[in-house]
Amino acid sequence: MEKIRELLSGDSSRSFTDCMSDLIIKDEKLRSDFWEMFFANEEPYSRRAAWALDTVCETKPEWSQPYAARLVEALRVFEHDGLKRHSLHMLSRIQVPEDHKGELIDICFDWLISPAEAVAAKVYSMEILYGLSQQFPEIKRELIDSIEFGMHDGTPGYQNLAKKLLVKLYREDSA
Repeated sequence: MEKIRELLSGDSSRSFTDCMSDLIIKDEKLRSDFWEMFFANEEPYSRRAAWALDTVCETKPEWSQPYAARLVEALRVFEHDGLKRHSLHMLSRIQVPEDHKGELIDICFDWLISPAEAVAAKVYSMEILYGLSQQFPEIKRELIDSIEFGMHDGTPGYQNLAKKLLVKLYREDSA
């Protein structure tokens, strides 16, 4: 882990993250070490590892698939907004194991209505919940209510996604 800490001791710029992402793509052992640092929940290293991994997984989401269960489990442990944001972002692009979907639904609903959570966590929670509502239609009504609950205080980004998802949810609810 010391090698990873040393690598992640640089700045936290996008160019540094892109450099770390290139290393992860080229070296499978290093990729595994980055995942371990991410789950270590050690600031600032875990957050920097998360950003690099999330960047790689935007084009290679299958690389986060083996970690899906751990990502869900880590959500309850992570306190830093960046770790939550990157975890949810990766989870929004992959299949979550059946035995972790209920926990993910609970976490996402909690964060969606929590005034303490960052907007990014709320937005990714909305996306994840909408995706899961296709498999579990019984959560659609609660999702509609939760999204509407946050509309009046939501940022423009929140409101934009909320409106798009509400249109889909109303259409599906009336079908």
